[in-house]
Amino acid sequence: MNEIDIETRDGTCPSYVFRPSGSGPWPAVLVFMDGVGIRPAMLEVGARLATHGYFVLLPDLFYRSGPYEPMDGATIFSDPEKRKILMEKFFAHATQANIMSDTRAFLDYLAAQPDVQPGPIGTTGYCMGGLMSLTAAGTYPDRIASTASFHGARLATDAPESPHLLAPKMKSRVYVAGAIEDASFPDDMKARLDEALTKAGVDHTIETYPAKHGWVFRDLPVYDAAASERHWTSLLAFFDETLKSKRA
Repeated sequence: MNEIDIETRDGTCPSYVFRPSGSGPWPAVLVFMDGVGIRPAMLEVGARLATHGYFVLLPDLFYRSGPYEPMDGATIFSDPEKRKILMEKFFAHATQANIMSDTRAFLDYLAAQPDVQPGPIGTTGYCMGGLMSLTAAGTYPDRIASTASFHGARLATDAPESPHLLAPKMKSRVYVAGAIEDASFPDDMKARLDEALTKAGVDHTIETYPAKHGWVFRDLPVYDAAASERHWTSLLAFFDETLKSKRA
């Protein structure tokens, strides 16, 4: 893993790069972190993707709020004071508009790397990152070939920036995994997203895992080992089919 800085419109974004062993070029994956921020459990996503042959970029989407210590996933949402800080100090600046502006810089960085396979990339995201992953697919349709979202929140709402409204612009394949217990992505929202993607002709899959929102990460109280491994199986198969099949 290498730590780098990426210059965005609004400042300097600390980011983490994971390269596979051997020689490239490799297909690239941009990982949008969850709302608990950069910490060992989040970094493990990049490391594991790299072991399967992907060049991975994991940006710290909270950089506008300044440096911070790794957050405690076990208490960050249950402790009212910690949650207040998270919402006011971090989430307030990690808006879709800001992150989509940043994403142009992330994509440009990947495109400039000699050991990255030319052409569209893959994205995956978790919780708020799932929202960003899907939004990126509609914001940069010519630069993204495969889009994954795990326990993504607010994917089809009445908000004018709701990702499902971007469906007509999407060109990537889409894989969305929600949970059976997830107030931020209930069944009616799944149906609304599915309808929008279907109407737009987007090749997509929406699945519901028997888990709770946030099940992927081992440092969260809702971690589910079986569902987390299912996430890996699904994600790697999805990327292998959409990204590695394009290699010469």
